[in-house]
Amino acid sequence: MNDAPPPWRHGGIPVRFVNTVSRMFLLNAPLVSDLALFTSLPEAFRRHARSDWADANRGGALTDSFLEGPVFDRAGNLYVTDIPWGRIFRIDPAGEWTLVAEYDGEPNGMKFLDSGTLLITDYKNGLMQLDIASGKVAAFLARRNSERFKGVNDLVFDTAGNLYFTDQGQSGLHDPSGRLYRLRPSGQLDLLLANVPSPNGVALSPDERVLYLAVTRGNCVWRVPLLPDGSVAKVSQFFTSHGASGPDGLAVDQQGRLLVANPGLGYVWVLNHRAEPVQVLRGPEGCSTTNLAFGGADGRDLYVTNATHGQILRARLDVAGLPLSSGASH
Repeated sequence: MNDAPPPWRHGGIPVRFVNTVSRMFLLNAPLVSDLALFTSLPEAFRRHARSDWADANRGGALTDSFLEGPVFDRAGNLYVTDIPWGRIFRIDPAGEWTLVAEYDGEPNGMKFLDSGTLLITDYKNGLMQLDIASGKVAAFLARRNSERFKGVNDLVFDTAGNLYFTDQGQSGLHDPSGRLYRLRPSGQLDLLLANVPSPNGVALSPDERVLYLAVTRGNCVWRVPLLPDGSVAKVSQFFTSHGASGPDGLAVDQQGRLLVANPGLGYVWVLNHRAEPVQVLRGPEGCSTTNLAFGGADGRDLYVTNATHGQILRARLDVAGLPLSSGASH
């Protein structure tokens, strides 16, 4: 007896339907392109030694640097952090590196507070500010109601001067207690979320009505509606990734597409409004794409930190990045 399905069926599904679905996926397949090397941390700046941060977060491996927090100034210089060694570097448009500051901290994300001051999320110390001209680092917000943060991670300003920042610490699926804060220009600090399994990168939609939140150890990105009364509601899971280490840094382009750095895969996802990948940017084998920033004369060059290799990668995109706001209102 022949139990095979008729030739017009495939596994019990009409072939016409199978072919239609196949064409649909082919038509919607994302464009895949490669990230190219822009510049590498010079050997003179690499520290071949153990650090407290690497002992806790890199399994004790020797970590000569771990780059994150890319942000551009108006002159086209790129600033990045080096978490384990408490350093801030400036990279000029030609790819030359300058050490701006070194201090007792673990700096992660950065945004401009004003044209001469960087605001830093420091895992060890809370929010810190760096005077670029002098290299002096000082406290900005070290504690909340006399309580230390878990370990702040990333930040973004809106056009009204509100600062949104994540407090990640060692939270994860085993301990979903990571937090999302908003610091208003008045100094009022609002706790918006306290149940996040590893809150990491943050970015705002063009109309600033939605905040995107990378949830690294949940391997996803949350969509956080920001309501007119200052509260949040109907928080949902916008995008789901896979692999050992989930979404990290985020950015938004002028079409409202969300870009997601995914270190465990060595990818940057470019997602449309339905969270469908329309483009995938791939780093070299074994890379760790942690954070990203738009730069270049027309804002269409995407720069990505390859944290574990001390590199800055780059790709040319068809849409410019959404301009970032500063904290000038603070």
